[in-house]
Amino acid sequence: MPKRTPEADAGKPPAALIDHRIAELADWRGALLARLRGLILAADAGVVEEWKWNVPVWSCQGILCTGETYKKAVKLTFAKGAQLPDPAKLFNSSLDGNTRRAIDFPEGAQPDAQALQQLIRAAIAVNRRA
Repeated sequence: MPKRTPEADAGKPPAALIDHRIAELADWRGALLARLRGLILAADAGVVEEWKWNVPVWSCQGILCTGETYKKAVKLTFAKGAQLPDPAKLFNSSLDGNTRRAIDFPEGAQPDAQALQQLIRAAIAVNRRA
């Protein structure tokens, strides 16, 4: 069962909840999530921030990806990742499913900004075709 958004967060703007998540991490994960967030938002003016399942979600005519944080990784999970071209081979997690794909960024990871933004734009294109 997916995690639900706590009652205390209900009605708060998604951007504020994402800001709070980044601040509460207060380590490399927060800094990396903030960097990834910036890259996602810069990929297309139509990207919207949401807060679902107690995690940041970025959408554009449907979910693009979620931003989860774990002890050893920041994970971007693309809702329709299996449909996306990945010439830079960014996907490194959840590779066996028929729908989702994910990218795990461990401590010290240097995201390929151009390749990640191309992936975001491809996800937007898939959503627009649906």
